[in-house]
Amino acid sequence: MEIEPKFKRICVFCGSSAGNKTSYRDAAIELGAELVSRNIDLVYGGGSIGLMGLISQAVYNGGRHVIGVIPKTLMPKEITGETVGEVKAVADMHQRKAEMAKHSDAFIALPGGYGTLEELLEVITWAQLGIHDKPVGLLNVEGYYDSLLSFIDKAVEEGFIAPTARHIIVSASSAKDLVKKLEEYVPRHEKVASEKSWEMEQIGLSPTCEISR
Repeated sequence: MEIEPKFKRICVFCGSSAGNKTSYRDAAIELGAELVSRNIDLVYGGGSIGLMGLISQAVYNGGRHVIGVIPKTLMPKEITGETVGEVKAVADMHQRKAEMAKHSDAFIALPGGYGTLEELLEVITWAQLGIHDKPVGLLNVEGYYDSLLSFIDKAVEEGFIAPTARHIIVSASSAKDLVKKLEEYVPRHEKVASEKSWEMEQIGLSPTCEISR
């Protein structure tokens, strides 16, 4: 009897570059294979290059559904070959993030740059505020995110992040361990406001669309 996966779709934030190490590319393919093995579909930034291209191809080749969300202005830059799966063209970056969140049950960040960090920190902030209660994970390949985690620990130490809110982020060095941790995630932080009290227009959604499960 096939076990129903805890997550139907996971959103992956990652670079439109492949990075300088083969381990980053290997991690994207490994994560794609892990999603396929658990019958989980992919939501991602819609690009066909870099780590985005590698993970989307891995999930698609494994027979799972892929939803790529990309602003129209970035389509010439981030799509240089054939895209796979379903592509949703949106107006801007704000709509992209809201659309990706709406379709996802959890979030994972692979190595990436400014864009990956911006997407990651926004969904962490949304969790802290109470806009959603979905788990957020870092695939910390070869310690790529060690300095970010150290910064967050410093912010906790200095009183800018509550210790319970530090637990919004889970991390692991392998895809299998990370997905397992996401499945076991239980929110521990005090939310600033209930998701029901938020007007979804603030993040680009109509009031009838909910980000939370």
